[in-house]
Amino acid sequence: MNLKSLLAKPFAHCIYNKIKKGKETAVEDQEAIFKLLIQSAVNTQFGKEHQFSSIQSYQNFSSLVPIRDYEQFLPYIQKIKEGSENILWKGKPIYFAKTSGTTSGIKYIPITKDSIANHINTARNALLCYMVESGNYNFANGKMIFLSGSPELERVAGIATGRLSGIVNHHIPKYLRANQLPSFETNCIDDWETKLDKIVEETLHQNMTLISGIPPWMQMYFDRLKSKTGKTIAELFPNFSVMVQGGVNFEPYKAKLFETIGKKIDYIELFPASEGFFAFQDNYQQEGLLLNTNSGIFFEFVPVAEIFNEHPTRLSLKNIRIGENYALIISSNAGLWAYNIGDTVKFISTNPYRLIVTGRIKHFISAFGEHVISEEVEYALLKAAAEENIKIIEFTVAPNISTTEGKSFHEWFIEFENYPVDMNNFIQKVDTNLRNKNVYYDDLITGNILDKLQIRIVKKNGFIDYMRSIGKLGGQNKVPRLSNDRKIANELIHFTIQS
Repeated sequence: MNLKSLLAKPFAHCIYNKIKKGKETAVEDQEAIFKLLIQSAVNTQFGKEHQFSSIQSYQNFSSLVPIRDYEQFLPYIQKIKEGSENILWKGKPIYFAKTSGTTSGIKYIPITKDSIANHINTARNALLCYMVESGNYNFANGKMIFLSGSPELERVAGIATGRLSGIVNHHIPKYLRANQLPSFETNCIDDWETKLDKIVEETLHQNMTLISGIPPWMQMYFDRLKSKTGKTIAELFPNFSVMVQGGVNFEPYKAKLFETIGKKIDYIELFPASEGFFAFQDNYQQEGLLLNTNSGIFFEFVPVAEIFNEHPTRLSLKNIRIGENYALIISSNAGLWAYNIGDTVKFISTNPYRLIVTGRIKHFISAFGEHVISEEVEYALLKAAAEENIKIIEFTVAPNISTTEGKSFHEWFIEFENYPVDMNNFIQKVDTNLRNKNVYYDDLITGNILDKLQIRIVKKNGFIDYMRSIGKLGGQNKVPRLSNDRKIANELIHFTIQS
């Protein structure tokens, strides 16, 4: 154990014990954060407009402050971009995190001097918890990939603006800088494939011990290394022991990643977003992510079926139920109030409060009233794949609405690592699994309204080629699991074997 890992040990135990204690006070911590948020923003424009001075309880807040998405926050964001202060939070944000929107184009998410610690410390806490739980301190001695968007920032109304990962890159502690890869210059490269080649070049002969990124990116990186050397990742990096990932469900990618690596290694899941760092895996051996209940964010939960209602049920942490899908709503010291982040979650434990991310509100199929969500299609496919020893590279699902006499159906676009021996049998298994998981889908099949699903085989690297064709290859970009229209499906047809 060298100096870095030796010094990490007492610090890791200190943070670990603090987090362990916080598990017992999660509800109380949320109540304290709620009060502090309201008090801190009482003199802001938003606070005055929504009578923060009169709010005495969560019930007051939920009646005075409606749930909003980014488009509904735009007038406030615009005022900040024009130079105004004390709009959503006291003073001005210190950063804008730029991220892709849906109807609004680029989104500008405020990060304040009060909220930046949430983004910086949570990933650190996840690694420190892992150290204590696993006893693996040695990875701190090697090289680590903290992949980020360009750390070069522009100015909007005097506010430093860029991708969240690029912003956080500026706050990596000095003691980790010597361990960090790729270089600052490489992280500044905009073209993804050029950047990936440089990352391969810089890391190929290094003692890599930790690699972080979303699973599709890690798979591309590993494939590029394997193609260049003919070796497995375990052979290239014998001390590689930890993967850190977030942004998508890891399960569909896990088998292929481990095969490419050449061995199973530990992995840690995170739940970050530009709006906040919401949860992290505090125990690498247990399912679920620990909700970040004491980090400047107050959480609300709306049953998914009600999220588009005019007056949906809104629950604080103490009233949630295990096993129910909720839309995640946040208020934070970044100045976001009853903000719908667009993700859905399901609690698997309340002691402590651990959850899994089940999908996106806008990523579902309900073209026929079935409201199929990401969690259900992933379950249906992975269960069949495990039974048939099939490895899946990537997939997405869209409705195919019949305009002739034939029945409509769900159309699955799947890139296989290896193909099922009997495709019809495989289709039947996936369809049965989905019917068992979603009663509405089952009713539509039983009622002869929908035909069973169909699969289009995407050619090797077809999803990569598709993302390249739309200018979204690499970084944090990912293909939605589900669409309620044919926009993605109609483009993907060009990347299937049948075409």
